[in-house]
Amino acid sequence: MNLTGFYNMDCMEGMKHIPDKSVDLVFTSPPYNMNLRIRNGKYCSRQIVKEISTKYKNFDDNLPMEEYYEFNKKVISELLRVSDLVFYNVQFLTGNKRALFKLIGDFNEKLKEIIVWDKINAQPAIGQNVMNSQFEVILVFDDTDSISRRFRQANFERGTLSNVWRIKRGKKYSTNHGATFPVELAEKVVTNFCVEGGIVLDPFMGLGTTAIACLNTGRQYIGFEIDEDYFRMATERLEKHKAQLNMFLDFEEVDI
Repeated sequence: MNLTGFYNMDCMEGMKHIPDKSVDLVFTSPPYNMNLRIRNGKYCSRQIVKEISTKYKNFDDNLPMEEYYEFNKKVISELLRVSDLVFYNVQFLTGNKRALFKLIGDFNEKLKEIIVWDKINAQPAIGQNVMNSQFEVILVFDDTDSISRRFRQANFERGTLSNVWRIKRGKKYSTNHGATFPVELAEKVVTNFCVEGGIVLDPFMGLGTTAIACLNTGRQYIGFEIDEDYFRMATERLEKHKAQLNMFLDFEEVDI
């Protein structure tokens, strides 16, 4: 059964159709819960306004901390069912850090490596007495051998790949989705840790960046996106990119 492709559906429902260990690699970035804030020492949901830290058009991104924790716990558990290797891109923020620290504890026996994504230019803080944010992390979970730092599938030579990656944020594809990671970041994961022709899963596909990376590097992809607007925009983006790749291949075949 070939499930490769892009689907407009909830990822937890979609992953029910994926057989155990049938995916070569997962690369994804869940919502960061950016709009859960602190007021008078307690968590609260801030007013959702069009500003630098509001990343999604149709999603408030403000789950209570325990709900955010439980959601990510279920997602990571399901990802480790369908794949041995999971790259989980997150950023530690007020609205998620307690949940993320707890998740690291829960999955400590599956945590193989932590990659620091240095975005080179720091994001200016929007509050007083807050440090600017310049990095995110990729939590690498391995379901079969997390004790060793050696990867069973690695396409890089010894001593050539650091666990600190300096990659600029990249341009936003749409003003309605501000949480898109750069294609270069996704390409770095799939080219170094997935065999050519292998299957890469992104359960939070968003605007299709992981799929673009797979198309560029000769990998297959499975993607889920629950938001209809993002799914439509991503589908259009992928079709345009496929057309550009085909045009390039046609040009290469011309005898000049």
